Amino acid sequence: MHQPFSFDLESLRAAYTMGTLTPAAVVAEAYRRIRGRGDDHVWIHLRPESEVRAEAEVLAVRRAAGEVFPLFGVPFAVKDNLDVAGLTTTAACPAFAYIPAVDAEVVRRLRAAGAIVIGKTNLDQFATGLVGVRSPYGAPSCVFDPDFISGGSSSGSAVAVAAGLVAFSLGTDTAGSGRVPAAFNQLVGWKPSKGLVSTRGLVPACRSLDCVSVFALTCADAAAVAGVVSAFDPADPYSRPAPAITPSFPAAFRFGVPRSSQLEFFGDAAATALYAGAIDRLRSLGGQAVEIDFTPFADTAALLYAGPWVAERLAAITPFADLHPEALHPVTAKIIGAARGLSAVDAFRAFYKLEELRRAANSEWARMDVLLLPTTPTIYTHAEVSAEPVLLNSRLGTYTNFVNLLDLSAVAVPAGFRPDGLPLGVTLMAPAFGDAALLALGARLHAAAGGTLGGTGVPLSTVSAPSRLPDAFRPSPAADAILLAVVGAHLSGQPLNHQLTSRGATLLRATRTAPDYRLYALARTSPPKPGLVRSPGFSPVLAPGAPAGIEVEVWSLTPSAFGAFTAEVPAPLAIGNVALADGSAVKGFICEPAALDGATDITHHGGWRAYLDSCPTR
Repeated sequence: MHQPFSFDLESLRAAYTMGTLTPAAVVAEAYRRIRGRGDDHVWIHLRPESEVRAEAEVLAVRRAAGEVFPLFGVPFAVKDNLDVAGLTTTAACPAFAYIPAVDAEVVRRLRAAGAIVIGKTNLDQFATGLVGVRSPYGAPSCVFDPDFISGGSSSGSAVAVAAGLVAFSLGTDTAGSGRVPAAFNQLVGWKPSKGLVSTRGLVPACRSLDCVSVFALTCADAAAVAGVVSAFDPADPYSRPAPAITPSFPAAFRFGVPRSSQLEFFGDAAATALYAGAIDRLRSLGGQAVEIDFTPFADTAALLYAGPWVAERLAAITPFADLHPEALHPVTAKIIGAARGLSAVDAFRAFYKLEELRRAANSEWARMDVLLLPTTPTIYTHAEVSAEPVLLNSRLGTYTNFVNLLDLSAVAVPAGFRPDGLPLGVTLMAPAFGDAALLALGARLHAAAGGTLGGTGVPLSTVSAPSRLPDAFRPSPAADAILLAVVGAHLSGQPLNHQLTSRGATLLRATRTAPDYRLYALARTSPPKPGLVRSPGFSPVLAPGAPAGIEVEVWSLTPSAFGAFTAEVPAPLAIGNVALADGSAVKGFICEPAALDGATDITHHGGWRAYLDSCPTR
């Protein structure tokens, strides 16, 4: 199918900036591509094209009037278990259908950022499955071969992106539904930390485990979307304020791989080779492979469908299932129906077992910064899944089912193609709120693997793949938040950082001050602290290529947390206004001039961390 331009975000932004495209033209192209694919079982509901084009034209007028939209004119799709105001939500069960009056919170945030909803996508009914075939609306297929499954439950959302019909899409991920379809369609699948993205307006599968996921063509695109949708939602009981989010892993990082005896590919030699290739690429990016015991992760995965979390799926739809048992897909009914035999005693036993496994898994995490696993052991045809619907579904969850139970973040990225032309992927995992670092590392690993943007045929190499994405993944502070720049002992990893994190402060970004600041190592302070002083007219002597200004981190605090924090600031330090390199000003640490008696000017180091690294006693 002819596609005159790519829907990746960099290409869209460039075209909008140059004026070669308008949002209305992008919408028209999206619908042309959708019509060109025919009945591919991707969509459950499409918005009328005329309605969407009119919305796009209004958006262009608003931007011309000066409004700022981070995702201006970006078309996206929504899995049909998430609410879009005025569009029917079915969760792939027509008898369950209802028309919501308001958008799910994640959809609302995207539309406010300028993204444009095209329609609602197909899924495994009630998001129960990793295969993408359990739907009365048909079964989407892998974009590279129609005989093979697309993966699920977020089947339609993945194919919509991989086929170039939209720029990104929303899925959900309870057991791997935001990662398995990414692997089968050459996509990035971001599974956020639980509670980082609001689930208000989501038909729950397992409410305590559900995450809204993002399918994108690149990690940079996923990070841009993450920066819009990551926000605490006080109306969602499962939403969590993000603590300090580390923007990247260390230059020399450790990545875990299971013992070879613990790896299972069910006879797929090509999948085995692709995983080995991903290990080699991660080594080439500075990683040190560490062999771990995969047992606690595998045992946790087994709990998901053998324990009380199946009962949680039943709890989500009990009244409907009791009244309309005939409306359930036969396989879905069988899986969820098994929960009726579980007791509260079974639930508590499983909870106790999970905590034992979590402790064992934490011992393995102490030896690694990130875990690298195959996203799936292999891929199956529609015919194979039809013959063994439960067994093969379980196999696909081998490396995914434990992630939410153990409260991990994850990013699935392409790993290459089998000799038969089918893609498979790998997944990078980290403890909760490692999202930004995973996306940054995922971008590098994806670039090293190369290939195409989904199934569009557009080479990844034609799109910039930045090695660091901290600025693209920047949680939005609350409207009443106070921004604070820290320069020394309160930086991430430094001895007083806990005074921020214990108060729920969020790390927004690392940046630098305006160039006319000096930094001093103060005498007689414990722990050691620097003093930041502005010297108008000062122009530092810099090494070639060295950035001007002093390294700072900008944190977001609630007004009450800011007040409590400032009460702990001892003389000779104080809180004042600090000018940043981008011209903005935030609250920050400044120093009384009297404290400079006996202090050492360390401005030439460019920051407190660099100074500490230079000290021979460290």
